[in-house]
This record gives sequence, C-alpha cells and structure tokens, in this order.
Amino acid sequence: MTRVSRRDAPPVSGSFSTEALWNDRQMLGTSSEDGRALRREAEQVVNEVAQELRTLDEGTSWFSALSPAGRQAVLQEVAGYAMQAHITPADGREGVARSGVKPTANPSVMICMDPPRYGFAALPADEHVKAFRVLVSVFSIADTRRRQTYCKGTCGHTWHNLPPR
Repeated sequence: MTRVSRRDAPPVSGSFSTEALWNDRQMLGTSSEDGRALRREAEQVVNEVAQELRTLDEGTSWFSALSPAGRQAVLQEVAGYAMQAHITPADGREGVARSGVKPTANPSVMICMDPPRYGFAALPADEHVKAFRVLVSVFSIADTRRRQTYCKGTCGHTWHNLPPR
C-alpha cells in the first residue's frame, strides 16, 4: 500500500478552485504559474467559442494540440465552467446535438444526466476530444442564456465582454 504524505495530498479547504489548482499541478507536473497560464488560455478559448468568436472546430484543434495531462486539466476547468453556468438537462441535450458527438457516447450521457456527472477528465484519453466538444457546446448554451438574462445590460464579467478576434 502506498502512503500519501500531507505534502502530496490535496488541500483540505473544501474549495473547488483550491483542489482544482492542486490537481492541475499534480497532473501537469508544472509550476503553479504554468497551471495558471493554461487555465487563462482555456478560459479565453472556451469563452470565444461560447460567444462565437471562434468555431468549435478551432477550439477543438487547440485542445487536441495539448499534452494528455493538459487535456485532463482543461476538461476539469471546463466542467467547472459548466457547473457555474448552471446547466440544465435541456442545455445538455441541445449542447450534445450541437457538439457533433453521438448522444450515446459517454460524455453525452454524462452531461445529460440529472444531475449531470462531471468526471470527464477521468474518461479514457480517446474520449477526451468528445468530452471537450460536449462540455464546450453545453457551456455555450447555458452561458448564452445567462448573458441574455442574468447579465443583460449590467454585466461586468470580463469573460462576457470579449473583444472580436
């Protein structure tokens, strides 16, 4: 049995972002600055896709060029965005249809469950691109709804006010 030292264990803060940061560092084997840079880039790409400043295919090409560990970290990050956007089962179904991924594929089934399942980074590597397409498509649906309702006219979120590329 392998014993995990406190230094190697995730923080016990209960905070999603603190645990996600620890997971990124562990998966990427990089410094916290490299992890932050990847998260910033992922945030930019995903929000550009959501706001139709970049196509889903362009976003998928960016994602596919990442290392396997980078893809896992980005899947975790985008799943967090989807949770924060409060996706609904209807968003899941519409996003899957938009993603081009079969409705019977694991990521499609996971996102359409009520409540959705978010273990996308733990899927086999050959499903990561499908998971990315599904997550970004579903996030795009939910985030667009929130921009048009909750944030309409009063939004100060920088990621909702991206300049054209």
